[in-house]
Amino acid sequence: MVLQITKIGKSFGGLQALSDVSFSINKGEIFGLIGPNGAGKTTMFNVITAMFPPTSGEILFLEGKINGLKSHSITKKGICRTFQNIRLFPKMTALENVMVGVHCRSNAGVWSSVLRTKSQRKEEEFISSKANELLTFVGLENYGDVASENLAYGQQRRLEIARAMASDPQLLLLDEPAAGMNETETNDLYHLIKKIQKQGITVLLIEHDMPLVMKLCDRIAVLNFGVKIAEGTPEEIQSNPEVIVAYLGSEEEDMYA
Repeated sequence: MVLQITKIGKSFGGLQALSDVSFSINKGEIFGLIGPNGAGKTTMFNVITAMFPPTSGEILFLEGKINGLKSHSITKKGICRTFQNIRLFPKMTALENVMVGVHCRSNAGVWSSVLRTKSQRKEEEFISSKANELLTFVGLENYGDVASENLAYGQQRRLEIARAMASDPQLLLLDEPAAGMNETETNDLYHLIKKIQKQGITVLLIEHDMPLVMKLCDRIAVLNFGVKIAEGTPEEIQSNPEVIVAYLGSEEEDMYA
């Protein structure tokens, strides 16, 4: 088991964003976290990555408790994420953006960087080489010198994934990676995520593109109003009455409307 979420709650004043949510993710899985807008999916990502502390509950990563750790410590432990809204450095090149992700694993200090020691130069060469490998992995090998703001939207999405992978995560959190993509870009994304899985990286995915989720994920958990209402295989989720009501509404609601 890579990640175990146990009775996680998160409140913002009087708003209960998450209530006693529990699920676990096994090594090598692609696990989907879905639900209507406002269900608490991104809040769960923010709690896992320590952007928000949980109000209650426990998070175990590789059997070690990560509650209370800082975001940079969680990244070093092997959890990294992308964001719903792309957060690249727009004026930096694609290569430089990925190199930023590798630097969290670097050892050179301030003085070695200032003095340009042999070990620092060797490490910088390694970082550049690894960043180029990741650009090739996501299909951007010919765009290393291009400023990220000049890349097409789908390319920016892939670049953000490359930067996240640069920190050598064991668990990669993807927040709506297919948002705004056309059919061709979404198909390319599907194959990229499957490639990531083959690298032995576990993936936790938030996504509104249901055909992509059902084709891609091994298991899925469904949130609605901050509560987990279902968990299972794609086939089980598609036929779950509570999930259908959460997404489509009930006859009584339609009559009231």
